[in-house]
Amino acid sequence: MTSTQTLLRTANVDDVEAITELHTQARTAYYAAGGVPTAEFDSPEAYARRREGWLRAVRADDMTVVCAEQAGELAGILMAGPPYEPDVDAATVGQLYQIHVRPGSWGQGVGGRLHAEFVRLLRDASLTTGVLEAWARNSRAQGFYLRHGWRPDGHHRPGPGGADYVRMRLRLTRQRLNKGLRPPP
Repeated sequence: MTSTQTLLRTANVDDVEAITELHTQARTAYYAAGGVPTAEFDSPEAYARRREGWLRAVRADDMTVVCAEQAGELAGILMAGPPYEPDVDAATVGQLYQIHVRPGSWGQGVGGRLHAEFVRLLRDASLTTGVLEAWARNSRAQGFYLRHGWRPDGHHRPGPGGADYVRMRLRLTRQRLNKGLRPPP
């Protein structure tokens, strides 16, 4: 862990290009490590779809997009909002759609700061549970979420490369509700 300070802020429309680029870098790194050819993600059409998705999220009233910056550069992103799946109760559950960290910033605490921000968002919305999906071959992400208390809940859906997305849940305990959830300095 370095001493580089990670600053969090709400994303805006001017951030969408940088967010899409970071997302593309992170996504390419973990899918390539899991054996999926990068050509599936490198096309201009795929990039345009990711960019449009981020633009919709930044503009949406029911989603939150947070940028993590180190030394004035985008180092990570978070997107959260209501759950996608109909079997998940939106009255008590929020979904962590994405946390991505620029591969050069892995291991510097950026993901941890973004995760703590997600937990704070849950708490502020009086929600008791988080859900997310992690690609089965992304062992780095799965390990990160397991270390932060997430557990698979048995739900899967098909993902790229013949590997499923695994849904995980985080149930907030009183300890998680209070631990490390102070607003950023």
